[in-house]
Parts: sequence; structure tokens; C-alpha cells
Amino acid sequence: MLGACSSMSLLLVAIAFLYLAHRLTPKRKICGGTCSSAAAPLPPGPSPWPVVGNLPEMMLHKPAYRWIHLMMKEMGTDIACFRLGGIHVIPITCLEIAREVLTRQDANFVSRPLSFASGAISYGYKDAVLLPFGDQWKKMRRVLTSEIVCPSRHKWFHDKRADEADNFARYVYALTLSSTSGANVDVRHVSRHYCGNVIRRLVFGKRYFGEPQPDGGPGQLEVEHVDATFTSLGLLFSFCVSDYLPWLLGLDLDGHEKKVKQANATMSRLHDTVIDERWRQRKGGERREELQDQDFLDVLITLNDGDGNRLLTIEEVKAVCKDITLAAVDNPSNAVEWALAEMVNNPELLNKAMEEIDRVVGRERLLQESDIPQLTYAKACIREAFRLHPVAFFNLPHVATTDTTVIGYRVPKGSHVILSRTGLGRNPTIWDEPLRFKPERHMGDDIYVTLTESKLRFISFSTGRCGCMAASLGTAMSVMLFGRLL
Repeated sequence: MLGACSSMSLLLVAIAFLYLAHRLTPKRKICGGTCSSAAAPLPPGPSPWPVVGNLPEMMLHKPAYRWIHLMMKEMGTDIACFRLGGIHVIPITCLEIAREVLTRQDANFVSRPLSFASGAISYGYKDAVLLPFGDQWKKMRRVLTSEIVCPSRHKWFHDKRADEADNFARYVYALTLSSTSGANVDVRHVSRHYCGNVIRRLVFGKRYFGEPQPDGGPGQLEVEHVDATFTSLGLLFSFCVSDYLPWLLGLDLDGHEKKVKQANATMSRLHDTVIDERWRQRKGGERREELQDQDFLDVLITLNDGDGNRLLTIEEVKAVCKDITLAAVDNPSNAVEWALAEMVNNPELLNKAMEEIDRVVGRERLLQESDIPQLTYAKACIREAFRLHPVAFFNLPHVATTDTTVIGYRVPKGSHVILSRTGLGRNPTIWDEPLRFKPERHMGDDIYVTLTESKLRFISFSTGRCGCMAASLGTAMSVMLFGRLL
């Protein structure tokens, strides 16, 4: 509490100084909503302070996502504009406006913002997900779509995913036998570590960074890895003050920078040991595995350009490995945890899901990925968890690459547009009884249910040019985790 007060005091002193400088310095007139009769107004929002914008209010009313949603509710608007430092942050809670941004004007919102966390995690924007739009973005997205998340590669790694699903079942079963009276299973713990195991196996070809555990569960290094991964995800684009006022970088007024450094250092320490050794082996021609033993890291390291030279630098390889790790661990584990929590409180739904698995899979074998197309109700349960209990309150920001207009409002170039996952998923104009867990709402007349939501009624894997490229992997992990636990 004392630290927060000190940080706020420093910021208020800075505000006072900058306000005086702002008042005493001659400058052109700046308007709030419109700068001329011909210009469209900015979306509605609270009046900003000079220089710092609405940052003082944001810091006083943490968490920021709750304050933003509360302000939008008070203003009665589905699109707003909060000026944080010199950046216009534009949240959206309406389906039609979301479609305008991510479908009709997708090309105008294809970039990502610069931030302390994204720069650190991506090795200075060498990755494919967090970097701004440009030549590097095109190169790395091409690598991911053609070499990593393509259908042929997804099929190629089926056996690795199946092996981890079997290991997960054995581990959970061992936990239930750990005492004579039975044992409680921490769903969050086992779900997150299942996702961590799958990703480590696909990316690095190994379940463990350290010594294997007899029960198939995580060791200390694996716990550190998953914890650091979730910490990093929670800090990405989390309204860090220095992201909007770069001259405050290093003061760490909100403690954000220290946490990012610690989590990123843990991930890098564990990843880089494997990557550096594999890079050295490939360079020396030492590593020559059979095709079926290769992993994502092998694929990335061995890519060549048209002249036969390495396509990727080691920093780019490391950045993409982090991309894949961060992209795949949170959504499946969060959705399954919430789906089970809701269904435990409504045994009728739980029984219905279990009856479907008994009918499709039977009791003589375990659920396999080949069963997923027939598990209509199970997928509807996961979709409903995506809708009602999203893994984050906002999706990753989209940066306007040009001045544009959205439903009559001006969106200046450089604005950060964020779609509210809760605003869309719990919107009463879209959903009947939006706060009730009703898997049946996703079934309708369609025989085949998917976890993707291209209509943007809620956000699962997003859409547009910056949408998730690994929806097939996310679907497989989510349904296998959910079905095996059931």
C-alpha cells in the first residue's frame, strides 16, 4: 500500500510540473471531441489531463479493466476513448463495432503496440505475435502458418499429443490413489501442467526440463516454467504506466517491470538451455534424428531461405518458441477449469456430457482426438466457458495503422483498439440469460460444433489477420483435456 501511495505521489508531482509547463508553453489549440467542423469526434470518454491523460484515474481505480468497464457503463456507450499518456485507448463491447474493426477494416488494425513486456518477451520483436506490422511480421507469420501450425504439421505431431494425453490420465489416476480415502485433484494444477507438458513436448521434444517424476507429474522446473508463463501472460499489455509515458521507464512505478523481468528470465533460462544446445548440435552436424522424433525446434532451426542459408536467427527461433508456449497454455486450461466448475454446480449438465462420452467413446478405451468431431455437447460446454469465463478481459490490442472512422467516430493513427471479451460474451443484446451457463445455446440446428467463433459473438481464438493461427491445436488440447477429466 505504501509503495502504491509513493508511486501515485511521484506521478502527481510529475503531473503538476507538466501541467504548469503545458499552460505556460504557447501551442496550437487542441480540441477534445472534434478539431474542426469537418472532423469526426473521438469516441466518448473522460476528460484527460494534459500530457498524462487519464493515467491518474486509472492508477487510482485499479484494476484498470474494471475501471474501464465501469466508466463505459456509466457513459452508456459501447465504444469509448481513454487517453493514457499520448495514446488513445479505445475499448469496444459491441458486436457490430467489433466486426467493423476485425472484419471490414481488418487491414487498418493489423499492427500491435510497443510495450515493455512485449519487447522483453519477444527478444526485441523478433517473434510472430507481439511485433508491429511490417516485413518482420510478414516473415514470421509466414513461417508459423507454413511450417508450424499447418494441417500437415498438426497431423505429424498427433502421436506426441496422444502420448501426453495418456500421461495426463495416468497422473490424475495416480493422484486419486495417493491416499486410502481418495484424494482431491486440483483441476487448475493438473490442467495447466497438462498444457505445459504438451507444449514442451511439441516444441522441445521433452516433457521435463529436469528429472522425470515417477508419477508423471511436474517437477520443480516444470512448475517454475508454467508459473512464469502465466505470469508473463498476465503482464502482457496490462496497462503499465511506462508503456504510455516512456520517460518513466525504469522508475517502475507500478512494479510491472520487475515482474516482467523475473518471469521472462525464468522462461529464457529454461528455454535457452535447450535451444542453445540444439543450435550448436545442428551447426556441427551432430543431431540427426529420425523424422518422427523431430519437434518444432528442429523445424525452426533447419529452415533455409532460397539461397540455402539459415532462414531464422537464433533470437527469432527463441522468440517463436515463446510465442507457441504463451499461445497454447492458458485458453484450454482456463476453459476446462471453468466448465467443470459450472457443471459440478449443475449435475444435469455434467451427466449429459458424460453420457455423450460414454456413447461416443464407450468405457473400454480412452478418448482420442479422432472422437472430437462427434463430441458435440462437450465442445458446446467449452464454447460456453470461452464465452462466460474468458481467460482475459480484453484481447491483445490492435493498433490503427492509419487515421480512420469507426461508426462515425474518429480513430487516430496509433490508437490501441481493445475488444472486451466479457463485454461481447456477456452482452444481453447478443445472448439470452448471458450470465447463465447454457451449453445448449451453441448447438442450435448445427450438427457440427467448433470452438472457433468467426462471428465475434465472443472471443475464443479471435479472428482477422492477427487472429490465433493454432486453432486446431487449441481445440485438440481443450477437448482432450476436458474429455479425459470427465
